[in-house]
Amino acid sequence: MSAWPEVQTAKSENRHEIKLAGAAISKRISDEGLDKNLFKLTNINLLNISDTCLATIPDDIKLLVNLQSLLLYGNKLTEFNENLTSLPKLKVLDLSRNQLTKIPESLNKMKELTSINFSSNQIEQLPKFGDFPNLIIVDISNNKLSSFPDTENANMPHLTDLKLKANEIDSIPSYIARSLPSLKNFDIESNQLKTIPGEIATMSKLKELNLKGNKLTDKRLMKLVDQCRTKQVIDYIRENCPKADSAQATSKGKGKKGKKQDEPPPDDVGDLCHSMKILHVEDDILKVTVIEQEIWNIRPHILCCIITDLKFTEDLFKKFIQMQNKLHDTVCDKRNVATIATHDLSKIPPGNVVYTAKPPSKLSLKPLSRAKAYTGEQLFQQLTVEADSLRKEKKRNVYSGIHKYLYLLEGKPKYPCLEDSAGRVISFPPITNSDDTKMSLDSKSMLVEVTSHSSLGACKTVMDKMLQECLMLGIGDGEDSGFHTLTVQQVKVVDTEGNLKSVYPSRTDCAFDGNIKVYRLPKK
Repeated sequence: MSAWPEVQTAKSENRHEIKLAGAAISKRISDEGLDKNLFKLTNINLLNISDTCLATIPDDIKLLVNLQSLLLYGNKLTEFNENLTSLPKLKVLDLSRNQLTKIPESLNKMKELTSINFSSNQIEQLPKFGDFPNLIIVDISNNKLSSFPDTENANMPHLTDLKLKANEIDSIPSYIARSLPSLKNFDIESNQLKTIPGEIATMSKLKELNLKGNKLTDKRLMKLVDQCRTKQVIDYIRENCPKADSAQATSKGKGKKGKKQDEPPPDDVGDLCHSMKILHVEDDILKVTVIEQEIWNIRPHILCCIITDLKFTEDLFKKFIQMQNKLHDTVCDKRNVATIATHDLSKIPPGNVVYTAKPPSKLSLKPLSRAKAYTGEQLFQQLTVEADSLRKEKKRNVYSGIHKYLYLLEGKPKYPCLEDSAGRVISFPPITNSDDTKMSLDSKSMLVEVTSHSSLGACKTVMDKMLQECLMLGIGDGEDSGFHTLTVQQVKVVDTEGNLKSVYPSRTDCAFDGNIKVYRLPKK
């Protein structure tokens, strides 16, 4: 069997990423199996084999010792090949949308993992979780788990997102507050829960709790779950749901501390510390309308806020742009986790903005630093040509600039976009936003947009970091005392019927440590 062209290209150009997906690849796998030469590409750090008929993971996977991301979603896999646990550098493991029924104990060998996605399989049992010092996201949604994953003796100090939606779990263990201390986003919708342990309310970092679709015996709690925000649900759990473990008397003190932040800032606050003023959302403030039926399986999560009273100098503006690039490489994980876009608010017409997805040929915008408008299809093709030319010209083995993010859109039937009230596309995540709304030295107010395909929690983490960096940079209307002030306007995200999906920053967002004081100003 001759080497596949994709494998030959990756070898000749010493590429570090390879994607094999779709019907044509599936037919080759069916006819002749995977190209064995693939496993000689020991320099690759990302392997994506998706949406094919692949039924088994070859044992030779263990040869790819430099793999950091392994994406095998949408295949026909029925077994977890334990050779995966021999990959010493693997950080991201995605086996979603397969036919797995169980995961072996040897999963615990994979200490470098930051993200596990086993969603949409047939998994009935999981091993006891052990030492995962780097794990941030676990998604086991849409499986057949009848009991909560055993994390009683786990070490998961950084786990922030746990998704267990659409299983058959009948109870949440009381030890969850102790074993998952950093949990921020907990989705256990559509299971078989009847009661909720009071320990949930002691989880001080929990920002999003989804209990919808369960058969809770407490009818008042069930109504709150369906109609209210996480804070109100947790407050009710704190007051009305008994704890199984011994009492933990920390929550009241934290509640008082939280309320203190609602006090109006004293006039001399700038002399004491950095301060962030969060303005309560008003009816006349721009909203984001999400077209869920278009975006749900493309890039479903978005948060926005507005920063006002900006004061840029040439040096500050340069540092502001550099800061965004740095965040894309770090907390956004090279845009794999989330993408940031910033817009001059004065260049956006009055009215709401719409977050949707369109076929590549129907999406049109004038990209940043481009002289003319492109369709999504044209821009993707243009950037691909530019990327290949740059690689040959500079004799590099990797892409640079926005070209290195093209693979995030490869094969997508629709592209996500943000439109203003006039129907003009102002953002095309995760690639670029419009030159029409770009920031400049003269910008006074800024719409900040963060999108993610993985979770709303990822958006919140990135947005919190973005605001913190903006504050510390000093781009707000602050004093000349060495301390800065940043004014942030809340923005709502709603569905097409006007129902609230999220608001940012909420009361649980922007919980900064150190010399940053957050003041949440009441509605006018």
